[in-house]
Amino acid sequence: MNPRVALLHGPNLNMLGRRPAAHYGTLTLPQLEAQVRDWGTQRDLDILTFQTNHEGAFLEHVHGLVGGVDGAVVNPGAWTHYQWSIRDALELLAVPFVEVHLSNVEQREPHRRISVIRDLAAHAIWGRGPEGYRDALDFLAERHA
Repeated sequence: MNPRVALLHGPNLNMLGRRPAAHYGTLTLPQLEAQVRDWGTQRDLDILTFQTNHEGAFLEHVHGLVGGVDGAVVNPGAWTHYQWSIRDALELLAVPFVEVHLSNVEQREPHRRISVIRDLAAHAIWGRGPEGYRDALDFLAERHA
């Protein structure tokens, strides 16, 4: 059985394709998810996708993944910078996860440089656009090789 990897997206990522292309690119969320699933297939990973704009739904989804996934790729969107409940839920997963951001958060506004999950993440990638997700899958695939 292939390792199962959760692809988790937080608020406003459902608006990809409409957000400023300079920061977020031109892919829509369905296009990005399809690309990540293809990359997962190439790496013998099963990708389980989820996006919500509602914190409670995100928390309950992550709680439901406990014991059911081998890793995760997480882009919590704005929750990255302040939402401690997201951090606590990800900690419960007890699997390696990669924090991913499409834009280079280190070169944007000061509040975007804060991450309440970075110390839990096995790896963090930002500023690589969609390719950052491929890098995250490579990282997780190597851990399961």
